[in-house]
Amino acid sequence: MLEGVICLNPLRKLYRALKVIAHFSYASIELAITRPHTRADRAAWLSTFCRRVLRSMDVTYDIIGDIPMSGAVISNHLTYIDILLHSAMRPCVFVSKAELRKTPLLGWMSMMSGTVYVARGQGGSAAKAAEGMAKGFRDGLPVVFFPEGTTGVGDEPAMPFRSGLIAQTIEAGATMRASFIHYTLSPQDIAAGMTLRNEVHWGPQSLVEHIWGFLGLHSLHATVRFAERPITFSEPAIRDRKIAAEEARTAVAALSASA
Repeated sequence: MLEGVICLNPLRKLYRALKVIAHFSYASIELAITRPHTRADRAAWLSTFCRRVLRSMDVTYDIIGDIPMSGAVISNHLTYIDILLHSAMRPCVFVSKAELRKTPLLGWMSMMSGTVYVARGQGGSAAKAAEGMAKGFRDGLPVVFFPEGTTGVGDEPAMPFRSGLIAQTIEAGATMRASFIHYTLSPQDIAAGMTLRNEVHWGPQSLVEHIWGFLGLHSLHATVRFAERPITFSEPAIRDRKIAAEEARTAVAALSASA
């Protein structure tokens, strides 16, 4: 039985890769033709696109708690699938590393969908990110970002948070809601020896290597849990961004206990 699964795996990967390529090609043409002008229209386009891609890869998800429809939303970060999940739930604005904008196709699509970019270590980047986030808040869209700044392999509920975007959210007077993502493999994939650490969580592999491994999964289920209420930061946290980052991390990690 296991040998049959192994033999079919390359075919499954190829079939899924073709489906994903088809979705990206269609989305690129759709985006080039419609060219959504407002931030809300761009976010709506991205949400529809992400739902299509998740279905093509047999990724299902449950949502626990009310989905935040405004303010800032923070989350642990395990893989690029996290982005698809948060967008598929409802239109939103993402804050991402500036490197994404230089990525072929993905960079153009992320720009057209209204992503706010942050270039670490460059003058004026924080101000531009704050301005972009403020526009998202004013447009009534939730602004989603991953304070860890990179993906982890799940060894801990949440790695240390970077403080910049958290401080900017507090300064803007916006609410911040914590969320936590947990993935579950199918029995077929577990029997085939696949693991969350290697096939789902994005660690040391290159993007191409990780995508190729991910495409071999039979299916994947995600659970996204949202906190019941926004984070209430302490007075010291409001004055010190590093304390605020730790309080935000604690709020996200607390949701992992129920995952």
